[in-house]
Amino acid sequence: MPAWRWLGRVPFAETAALQEDLRRDVLAGHAPETLLLCEHDPVITLGRSARRDNVLASASELARRGVAVHDASRGGDVTYHGPGQLVGYPIVRLRGGVVAHVEAMANGLAHLLARFGVVAKWRRDTPGLWIDRANDAQPAKICAFGVHVFRRVTIHGFALNITTALDAFDLIVPCGLRNVAVTSLAAEAGAAPELASLAPLAAEALSASFDLRFDPTSPT
Repeated sequence: MPAWRWLGRVPFAETAALQEDLRRDVLAGHAPETLLLCEHDPVITLGRSARRDNVLASASELARRGVAVHDASRGGDVTYHGPGQLVGYPIVRLRGGVVAHVEAMANGLAHLLARFGVVAKWRRDTPGLWIDRANDAQPAKICAFGVHVFRRVTIHGFALNITTALDAFDLIVPCGLRNVAVTSLAAEAGAAPELASLAPLAAEALSASFDLRFDPTSPT
């Protein structure tokens, strides 16, 4: 039976290793398909197509702010993870193609945001969930996506800004897109729930969009 876990705040490297272990177990038939939900310590991750000059801050500035830098096996360019951001890693078998998998994540999270009065739209040309603003010609990105697939089992996933400190994105060129606005649920709705209380709602929304029933399980 597919399962989901709330891991709390954990280092990025720890969850990267956990995802690889879980994928091996899913492929071997020793573990169910699993959705990991968490938040990370401040970290900039570089996907397989990342340009290192898209990290704008110097090494000394990153060290001063306590921001680590890690390579990641996911697709995409540079992104930021940190406190107040809901990060999700579905370790699941592809039912269709990779784009359909990412769109399923996006649809589930768009429904989650709609519960708080926030309308977000998936954009395939610049993959992510975006907020259109009535008084601003420039849409703002609220969720980034990036995955890695091996033998049709995925790892990595999404990063949804809830109460994320948005000035942290000034350290990078987010996803390699210059002059892009970034937003959060708190910025759009005026308030946002704690991540631990949001996690079950996210698991419910993703269960519906993936057509899988993720049942809660305790971290091990």
